[in-house]
This record gives sequence, structure tokens and C-alpha cells, in this order.
Amino acid sequence: MTPLTSRGQARAERRHPSPRLRASAPAGPADVRRRGRATRAGLLTAALAALLATAAAPTATAAPDTSPSPPAVAQAEVPAGVTAGVAVFDRQTGTFTEQVNSAGQFRSASVVKLLLALDVLWGRTPESLPAADRTRIDTMLRSSNDAAAGTIWANNGQGAIIDRMVARLGLTDTARPPATHPGYWGYTAMSARDTVRIYRYLLDSAPAPVRDYVLGNLRQSTRCASDGYDQHFGIAGSFNRPWAVKQGWSGFTSGGCTSAATTATAAAPTAKAAGTAAPTAKAATAAAAVDLSRPALHTTGLVGPGDRAIVAVLTLHPTGTTYGKAYTDVGRLTRSLNVPGATRPAGTWIGTWGSGVRVRAQASTDSAAITTLPAGVEVLVGCQKRGQQVSVPPYVNDWWAHLPQLGGYMTNIYLSSPDNQVPGVPVC
Repeated sequence: MTPLTSRGQARAERRHPSPRLRASAPAGPADVRRRGRATRAGLLTAALAALLATAAAPTATAAPDTSPSPPAVAQAEVPAGVTAGVAVFDRQTGTFTEQVNSAGQFRSASVVKLLLALDVLWGRTPESLPAADRTRIDTMLRSSNDAAAGTIWANNGQGAIIDRMVARLGLTDTARPPATHPGYWGYTAMSARDTVRIYRYLLDSAPAPVRDYVLGNLRQSTRCASDGYDQHFGIAGSFNRPWAVKQGWSGFTSGGCTSAATTATAAAPTAKAAGTAAPTAKAATAAAAVDLSRPALHTTGLVGPGDRAIVAVLTLHPTGTTYGKAYTDVGRLTRSLNVPGATRPAGTWIGTWGSGVRVRAQASTDSAAITTLPAGVEVLVGCQKRGQQVSVPPYVNDWWAHLPQLGGYMTNIYLSSPDNQVPGVPVC
């Protein structure tokens, strides 16, 4: 192939290329079942023992089995090195289909914004809120705006917000931030099962105007958050709509969407209120046990028609993990879950390399840029087609991949595949 005469367009597709990685198809675990073998003599002995036991035992009526039915078989696959708390609740059957460390406490990051919004709305209707409060809640829930959360936190008593919501919703693992960090709303302790309780309150107990208002905002989650991070990982990237999500992240330095995302500040306040009451001993002890250092990435929300499934996936990652790696790991974990009512988009998940890789409206560097991928993230490829030839020495390629979850195309150069045309992916 003839390389481009100008390399400017190729440079526009990435900022820092790294050596190409070869794709390796993940091998699914084998479903191996071992069956014991019995000899004929063993069978005869067992039959004789059973006959004697039946003859000797008095007749009795069996007591009814009042134990709860076992949940559906869990299939959560937690990536190596990741600490996770997982809960998936099926509202149709009233049972959990997944529970992994569901009571484990994690720092909430922006998931706590659900409680901040509900506290402001407690005893009020959305229509009765001052315009400024309503705007703050809108941007806080849709785009995870930290400044809005900081103002609500400061204006309403900081940790007292958490104390009130714990009592109101009967939360068992949620606690205000530790006494050493009273202004850090993102250091609130939360668990996967408490997150499910919050969504169950919204769906089943909250006044209809409050329910519709809060969930309406979560259904309008923006791909790019206010701080420049791509927040459509986990639930939003794994399942087709309908879904509603509130995500959380903390401890990363670059998150896609823009070429130079700001540092994540979900755990830091924008304002501090004076005179905050000291936390209770119980709350202080609980919050003190929460990991405040490792990168955190959480995906929570509702999935499927009628909001059938409630999903909460809270994760911590090894120090130094990039946003793209954590984004990929949370996606793989979420896709492994048994989520009733969920439908999954068709395509092939493929790794990427390089940073600042743009997704464009058409298969050309001249078309509008839709977003920028988190560096090294795994993407869903629906199909591929030929388009403008792109040169990133020593690579030249005119194949482009269509990414249905992002609604655009990326050059195949940055897919972790040994061939220009990715094997097994259909032509658009």
C-alpha cells in the first residue's frame, strides 16, 4: 500500500503510539463435570443398606422445607488483581442472581451522588426545588458534575447527609467519610447490597415524581462526564438500552473523551462547610476500614424492560492501573454477570493500543470526531469496511472498524490484531 504523503492526519489519530499488540482470543473455561463410577458390588451393597434402613425406621412425615430457594447460579468472573463487590437483583423474582462480596465496603466515588440527590428531594417534589438546586442535581446525575456535588455536600451538612439517608433507607454498610476527611463526599463507604437497596427504594417506595425525576436523569447519562472521563463503561457498555446508570471513578489521571482529561476528583470536595458534627463511633470505624488509595471504578444502575434488574459492581484496581485497563476489566466483569432482562449488543470485543485514538463519524480522518478512547481500552467492533488510508509508520491501513456502542469508526491500525482486516469480523 502507498503511505500517505502527509502524516499529520495520522498523528491526529493518536498522541503516543506504542508497539502494536497481537490479539489473543480469550479461552473460555471448560465446563468439566466428573462423574463417579460405582462397581456392581457397590450398588448391591448400597441397595441392601437402603432396604434395611427403610425396614428399621419408623414411618414419619417429613417436615416442610422452609429454607429459601437457592439463587440462580452465579457466574461473575472477577479479573485478576481486581477487588470487587457485586450484587444483581431480579425484581421479577425478588431474588439475587449474583452476589460476590456484596457487603464489602468501598469508597463510593460518585455513586454517593444518588444519596445527595435523594436528601435534597426528601419531603419535596422536583417542581418545588429552587432552579439552582434542580440544575445541580441534573448535572450531578447526568454528567457526574463534581462542583454541583460539592455545593450540595457543603450546603446540607456534609456527613450528616449520609447519616440521614442511612436511617431513612435502612442501609447497613454505608457510612460518612472518615473523620480525617470530612469534606470528601467520595470517601463515603458503600457496598453493592446497599446500592441495590437505594435503587429498590427509588423504584418501589419513592414518591412517583421523585422516582421519575431521578431515574429520568440517570437514563440521560452523558458519555463524557463533566471532568472529561468516558463514563459509559460497565452497564452502559455491556447492555443494550433500556438502562439507567450512576457511575463512579477515583484515582485515575486520564479517562478518554477529550485528549487531555482532567484528573479525576470524584473523591475531593469543591467546598467545605464549617462546624460539621463529628461522626459517630460506628460510622468512623466503618469508614476507616475503607481503602482510600487504590483506583476505584464502579458501575451501578437498572437494566432491561421495566427496570427488571438492579446491578451494582464496585471495584478497586492495583495501584498504577490505567483508566483504559480498569474500564476493560469492569466491562468484562459486567458482561460475565447473570442479568435478567438484559440484551447484549452483537459484535466482537477487541483490545486497542495507543492513546488519544479518536472515534469518527465516518471512515475518514476528515470526518467529525465523536469522542476519544481511553488509552488501551477494549472496544466492541460490529463490522469493518475500507475507507481512507491511514499511515502510522511502520503501519499503513485503509480498513476501519465500526463501533456500535460509540456510533462511529476508528482506524484498524489501533486494533490489537495482526492483520489489517480483522479476521472473523464481518464487512459492513
